[in-house]
Amino acid sequence: MSATDTDTRHVVVIGAGIAGLAAAHRLLGRGARVTVVEASDRVGGKLLPGEIAGVRVDLGAESMLARRPEAVDLAREVGLGDRLRPPATATASIWTRGALRPMPKGHVMGVPGTAAALAGVLSDEGLARIERDAELPRTEVGDDVAVGEYVAARLGREVVDRLVEPLLGGVYAGDAYRISMRSAVPQLYQAARSHDSLTEAVREIQAKAAANGQTGPVFMGVEGGVGRLPLAVARSVTDRGGEILTGTPVTELRRTAPTGWRVVAGGRVLHADAVVVAVPAPAAAALLGAESPAAAAGLRTVEYASMALVTLAYRRSGVRLPEGSGFLVPPVDGRTIKASTFASRKWGWIADEDPDVLVLRTSVGRYGETEILERDDAHLVDVSRHDLREATGLDAEPVETRVTRWDDGLPQYPVGHHARVARIREEVAELPGLAVCGAQYDGVGIPACIASAYAAVDQLGGDVRGVQELTANPVQSLHGGAGE
Repeated sequence: MSATDTDTRHVVVIGAGIAGLAAAHRLLGRGARVTVVEASDRVGGKLLPGEIAGVRVDLGAESMLARRPEAVDLAREVGLGDRLRPPATATASIWTRGALRPMPKGHVMGVPGTAAALAGVLSDEGLARIERDAELPRTEVGDDVAVGEYVAARLGREVVDRLVEPLLGGVYAGDAYRISMRSAVPQLYQAARSHDSLTEAVREIQAKAAANGQTGPVFMGVEGGVGRLPLAVARSVTDRGGEILTGTPVTELRRTAPTGWRVVAGGRVLHADAVVVAVPAPAAAALLGAESPAAAAGLRTVEYASMALVTLAYRRSGVRLPEGSGFLVPPVDGRTIKASTFASRKWGWIADEDPDVLVLRTSVGRYGETEILERDDAHLVDVSRHDLREATGLDAEPVETRVTRWDDGLPQYPVGHHARVARIREEVAELPGLAVCGAQYDGVGIPACIASAYAAVDQLGGDVRGVQELTANPVQSLHGGAGE
């Protein structure tokens, strides 16, 4: 199905998260007839709009990387261009060694170009250890390496534990000593392959970024919440004749001769010329088991981390908070929360909706942490309030709280993830009229999911350049706030 096709081929998209909706949107633009089927009762996946104390908020991801074009461009295409909003403040802190300290600048996902960049966050011993990087023999990265392992070998564990870990944890809720550098921080991986010194590699990345002259905000939100994006895409899909079926789980996916597909969804049998599978890895594995056992086996090895977001609303009078948009928390400090976002300060539209209400978010849960998430909502609110009091002195009683649980919400990218994705895609490519997309492949952020969807649609039309590019060069996801 090329970009110029105007036929009425029927494509079924399985999954109505942002990846599935973006795929449907692109397919309709290419003349296909599209049916989207979604097991849950709503669209949007991890993008969830909500409300607390009468103020609209996000109960899932709250921002999207703006230095990639996919998310902001899609927002504009579906009528949200005049509602795109940068953060009102981009300054943040890190709660470490007993104090809130300004988030350092001059680093790539926590990896500094100079020791001085981390002054105030690291101990004198930690800063001295960074200086040794220039004297150390080359550390080979090979085909892939764990971010934490490599950075600790070059710069010491304190850099990883105090900065790299909380930044990566904000994106993946994972363990820096397991996370793939090639998949999670691809620009650092590529630079490390050609430099003996890691700090020198970081300085080169920074110099290239400066030479490219990138301006404008790194992140962008949407007035009313990023959760409005999938709703707007879904509305565009249906307005252009696409069909979206929620509460419709797919129970069977089988090929039909000579090139079609049979999809059993919610008791309906759908006959399709092509299928895009845009669901998390466990569901995708179940769907592909009959037709591509090898792809299904690869998908079953994808692990996920669970987390919870605690949203708290306060009366603004009498509440004082530190400056900035919030703070990150290194696991090494033994706190329960891993981040907090001062949402009313970060997003001007929240403050404008009710100037008397102050909204904060905390996030709880990392890869392998199951005990804390087994506690009830009241306990998660209590531990969030305890940590907020310790970090900021906030001791007021919230007027309303909400706990949003994202069970198995974030796919993990361990060492070798890129090779796993390549194998899965090779197996899927053997089946004409089938493509896959989503957060478990090329990046967990919103632009990455959309890019994955567009590449899947292009693949159905015989253009595999997008899939090849993403497999070779995943989309780096950055930390944009608690729970990103």
